[in-house]
Amino acid sequence: MVETVEEDPKSKVKSQNFKSKIYKLSEVKIDETGRVKTGEGELDSVLGGGVVAGMVVLVAGEPGIGKSTLLTQVGLRTKDVLYVCGEESATQVALRVKRLGGKGEMLLFESTDADEIVSKIEEQKPGLVIVDSIQTLTVSDLSGTAGSVGQVRESAGRLAGVAKRLNTPLFLIGHITKEGSIAGPRVLEHMVDCVLWFEGERGQALRVVRAVKNRFGPTDEVGVFEMTETGLVGVADPSHMLLSERVKNVPGSVVGVILEGRRPILVEIQALTNLTNMVMPRRVATGIDMARLQMLVAVLARRANLHLEGADIFVNVTGGIRLADRGVDLAICLAIASAFLNKSLAGDVAAVGEVGLLGEVRKVGGLERRVREAKKLGYRVASAESGKSVEAAIKKLLS
Repeated sequence: MVETVEEDPKSKVKSQNFKSKIYKLSEVKIDETGRVKTGEGELDSVLGGGVVAGMVVLVAGEPGIGKSTLLTQVGLRTKDVLYVCGEESATQVALRVKRLGGKGEMLLFESTDADEIVSKIEEQKPGLVIVDSIQTLTVSDLSGTAGSVGQVRESAGRLAGVAKRLNTPLFLIGHITKEGSIAGPRVLEHMVDCVLWFEGERGQALRVVRAVKNRFGPTDEVGVFEMTETGLVGVADPSHMLLSERVKNVPGSVVGVILEGRRPILVEIQALTNLTNMVMPRRVATGIDMARLQMLVAVLARRANLHLEGADIFVNVTGGIRLADRGVDLAICLAIASAFLNKSLAGDVAAVGEVGLLGEVRKVGGLERRVREAKKLGYRVASAESGKSVEAAIKKLLS
């Protein structure tokens, strides 16, 4: 049951003087140069080149991942910013600014009342508004607690409305649930223009910002950041960063090339196999989907004749990055086979390819970009063209 604001039926559709008009498509003017830079190059690339007037952006991610840190840096590098402190006090935000070593004239406003915030935005008319966070706001019309479906929906709707009226860019920080989805109603994602998803492990330095939805730009762009003592720093060459500590010529280590949006990135896949006396051997995956690992292990056992049924298998993606790209399947299979056979890959080889249930290695999208990125770092690519099956690729690269 969701409580909603009750409207007076007498106020509906009377003889009003509506001012809206119909436009011909040829009459609509498009301003492609009206983007404002946030000061963070990686964030600007994810947004499509910067923020647009009246653009509403929802930034979501796990607690402690760096959402407030990134938007505080944006506030310090952008003029005329109003930062709404819903979760923290102004003192806590000032302490974070001091820790980041930043200076600026950012305005701080402590409030959790959505109507009061709307009134302050209309009064100040700032160039950019940051709300931390949308789940802490309430409206007096509803009796539900902060974070409930009705409160989140009404608060977001009123803030988005004033942002559109005043053509003010608006950033909303959003919580996520324990299941990993954005807290609040699903309509929250429909009400905003852009949804950015923060990814990364809290114990690792690498952070990935991905555009899940973007009405003003592409959704295949990602931004890569490194968490440092002075805040988040954009990483122009994440491949070099992820492979900087790799130990070469060790069994179980294989380099794969993934495609994050339109950006190719080289990652290291590590595997370890160990004979077990347990009835059910363990399968542990870090950074990849467990179901995908189990499928690839079954393919190796059935199609490549590797007797893995009595071995514990551990697979890890270094750097704390999570992989959803099927193009890393071949690298995972080669890493497991390398660890099981105790043989390392000869030379600097980067594996690219999707592995099917028949044991065949399939081509993946963006192969040319992956090859160029690998060659730039001195790796040659092993793909579907160099081995028609995963068994042939193992025999060729681990001989």
